[in-house]
Amino acid sequence: MNTVIHSAAYHRTGIMATKKLVYPAADRNKDPILSVLQKYIQHGPDQIFLEVSSGSGQHVAHFASYFPQITFCPSEYEPKLLHSISAYANEFANIKPPLRIDITKNFRNWDNGSFKEASIDYIYNANMMHISPYECSIGLFENAGELLKDNGFLITYGPYAVDGKITPESNVNFDKSLKLQDPSWGLRDIKDLKILAEKNGIKLINIVDMPANNKTIIWKKC
Repeated sequence: MNTVIHSAAYHRTGIMATKKLVYPAADRNKDPILSVLQKYIQHGPDQIFLEVSSGSGQHVAHFASYFPQITFCPSEYEPKLLHSISAYANEFANIKPPLRIDITKNFRNWDNGSFKEASIDYIYNANMMHISPYECSIGLFENAGELLKDNGFLITYGPYAVDGKITPESNVNFDKSLKLQDPSWGLRDIKDLKILAEKNGIKLINIVDMPANNKTIIWKKC
């Protein structure tokens, strides 16, 4: 796991809230990912961006300042991370407080049923699929298929296998190390995700090679 750096965070009222978590990898990849988002995010008003598995909250905070027309909805399954996400969210008027979401459950069970079908413009998920059971990937695509508006985007980021092959060797070793930690983890094959997406009315439209042997994949609700 990455080294974690702590820095103080404050509410808009000036009262000390909690400490932000800072993951060096998230700092390194936030700008490359942003450059991809800028090609797909529209400039219209009243758009909703749901981040699934927000981690520390660094990504949503970085993106929010570039897209003031969008309301960002961070979420996380791990309760201990919600405090860090809140610390980042408190600094932006267009980021809602984070929700605890279990992506394996249908969205109608989230936040007392506050989510509505076909109400989300963008769903973003980084570095979750390979460090979670495959059921989480299934839940991501199933919920995206129902939550996204027509022509809405699902944007995923991380390391992937391609047609049964993992490259380079560093990703092969990473995949092995993940499976040693938990046999249900590991790099997901894009061809399998494409089949899963199509079952839920979602089409793969672009794969962007990123630094550190990662990829940003753009999926679109048909």
